[in-house]
Amino acid sequence: MDALIFSANAVLPIIFLIVLGYLLKRAGVLPKAFLDAGNRLTFRVLLPVMLFLNVYRIERISDVNPAFIIYGIGAVLVIFALAVFVCCAFTKDPAKRGALIQGVFRSNYAIIGIPLATALFGEQGASAAGVMSAFCAPVFNILGVITLTVFAPETGRQRLDLRKMLRGVLTNPLIIGTVSGLAVLLIRELFTAAGIGFRLQDLKPLFSAAEQVKSLCTPFALIVLGGRFEFSAAARLRREIIFGTVLRTAAVPLTGLLGAYFLRGPLGLSGEHFAVYVGVFATPVAVASAIMAKEMGSDEELAGQLVIWTSLVSTVTVFVYVTVLKAAGLL
Repeated sequence: MDALIFSANAVLPIIFLIVLGYLLKRAGVLPKAFLDAGNRLTFRVLLPVMLFLNVYRIERISDVNPAFIIYGIGAVLVIFALAVFVCCAFTKDPAKRGALIQGVFRSNYAIIGIPLATALFGEQGASAAGVMSAFCAPVFNILGVITLTVFAPETGRQRLDLRKMLRGVLTNPLIIGTVSGLAVLLIRELFTAAGIGFRLQDLKPLFSAAEQVKSLCTPFALIVLGGRFEFSAAARLRREIIFGTVLRTAAVPLTGLLGAYFLRGPLGLSGEHFAVYVGVFATPVAVASAIMAKEMGSDEELAGQLVIWTSLVSTVTVFVYVTVLKAAGLL
């Protein structure tokens, strides 16, 4: 019972905010123009500020467990490789292959995963999630660009431009926010070693404003996410939707979390690490995957439907995974 209550307290507020956004959109309170602007605001300002502060709040860089990062990114790469093999065997349509592969490996870590890790393990979970984002964000973006380029339709196939891809990664707001946090954290440690007591908290008006922006990020982002749901007819894509949703919400979490469970001793994994892994492996497909699919000639409709249906199904599956991990004493 304690595990169920713990899971409900962590997961249900996230679900309620998403449902609120959808209901407000249906009621006409949130027009499309507002949701589009809100999505840009979230990715360009709110999330980078939140990631910056999450990383900055790490006590010492030496406290970060490198095995935690290595396992998380290694598992994502393994899942990506398996997704390429399985999805190519499932369909011969290049556009559908690209949308499916991206839907399998790319989680909604920024909007749902980080708040979930925070809800599950407090400030320790937030700090660990911030550090992981420094590595997850570029990996997800690089793999996404490669996938949608390689599996673009023959009529619109693009040459893989490594320079353009690198520029896109380096200018990604989420990466900028996280790397900036790591840089300032390093400077803080240098100050400490030199006996300098200055901290960002000493700039009270600026730091307080940043904290308020951070507190706005999660509820605003989840409401906007709910408002962007569109339940269009999906009969034509039923087979692909079921396939992609099962992989994203069942196969991927089981692969990532079971691997972490069996390696928890040698890797020195603890509760905050498992909270982050829930965010990396068990959350639904990233909203950005549908935007990228549209821009790069992949199957935009399938990508959008995967975002919707994995988000709906994950409201149940995430609850189950959190409950099991809590009962096993891992959270």
